[in-house]
Amino acid sequence: MSSAVIRYQTKPEAADENQRLIEKVFAELATEGPAGLSYSSFRLADGVTFVHVVDGDGLPELAAFQEFQRTLPDRLAVGPDRAEATLIGSFKAG
Repeated sequence: MSSAVIRYQTKPEAADENQRLIEKVFAELATEGPAGLSYSSFRLADGVTFVHVVDGDGLPELAAFQEFQRTLPDRLAVGPDRAEATLIGSFKAG
C-alpha cells in the first residue's frame, strides 16, 4: 500500500475553487468508497496552502479526482511537493 503527503499553494483567487473541487472528491468517495483507501485533505490557516494525505490506491480512478487534477496546474502558485511516507500510527476517537 502506497502512502504519500502532497503539499502545495494555490493562487489566492483560486483557493476557494480548489477547496470546492476537493469537496467534490470527498462527495464521490462517500458514494464510491474504494476499499483500502484512506484520504485526508487540509487547508492551512494561510488560506492558500493545501495538504493531502493518501494511503492506498483508487483515488486516480474517481471522476471528481480527475476533474480536480485536470485544472490543478492553473490554480497553483507553488508546488506540488509529493513525498512518499511510511505510516507509524493513526488514531481516531469514535
